[in-house]
Amino acid sequence: MTTYPRDRFSYSSPFTRPPLKLPGKGRMIVWSVVNIEEWEITRPMARQLSIAPQGQSAIPDMPNWTWYEYGMRVGFWRLMRALKKAKVTPTMSLNARVCETYPEATAAARDAGWEFMAHSYVQMPIQQIADRQPEIMQQSIDILQKFTGKFPSGWLGPGRGQMFDTLDHVAKAGFTWFGDWVLDDQPIWVKTAHGPVLSIPYSAEINDITMMVSHHHESDVLLGRTKDAFDRLYLESKESTRILAIGVHPYVTGQAHRIKYFEQLYAYINKHPGVVHWTGQQIYDWYVKQVPKPN
Repeated sequence: MTTYPRDRFSYSSPFTRPPLKLPGKGRMIVWSVVNIEEWEITRPMARQLSIAPQGQSAIPDMPNWTWYEYGMRVGFWRLMRALKKAKVTPTMSLNARVCETYPEATAAARDAGWEFMAHSYVQMPIQQIADRQPEIMQQSIDILQKFTGKFPSGWLGPGRGQMFDTLDHVAKAGFTWFGDWVLDDQPIWVKTAHGPVLSIPYSAEINDITMMVSHHHESDVLLGRTKDAFDRLYLESKESTRILAIGVHPYVTGQAHRIKYFEQLYAYINKHPGVVHWTGQQIYDWYVKQVPKPN
């Protein structure tokens, strides 16, 4: 029997639930997610900046692969410097193979204390590995655990994709939370065949892929739009804690013409009292004390 998403949770709203509170004078959570991917040159590229002549999908797609490669050689390090300056430890959503192809970058993230969130082995639609999900999840776990010495507690599907049974595999693999869903401003418990897992709210709109690659906005839109979202969620957090997720990619926000707006964004956020920058595991640990895991 197919399990549809609404079979996994009941309707509720952060405006009507019992209020969530942070320790001390805390008020609002910012969850920063840096997405690090592995694009295989032998496949169609995950995204296209340069459109091939006559709209054909080319293999190898050298123009777009080198755009992605710039992110790993240059953009990644810009993001790392900006986050360090802002005193933010992000969650890194990571295709596990990146530990093998870019060990210098992933070692720098590990040594800086970044959280590693499993993000499949390479970047491809989850529909292409639908019958191999448990195998791919375990492969990702094994590589990340060996590289970091820690079990990755969170999962993000490639492209935030899921099959109807994906969350059952997520729970069985031992993940306790996931970040694929953009349906709330607070975490929610989700039913699976192997016990509840926590959905930590991500964002499709406060995300540089949507803004820059899909919608082709100007370089400063990440700053303006995220400030607007932050202001509203900060206001609402006076009554009940909200989470603002910010998703970025090295080959997009790490570009020379965009990085200053990323830096300005965090300078703006950090002017506000009561804001905490947490990883996925920190959010999970806090939430499970607020709303205990259901039986």
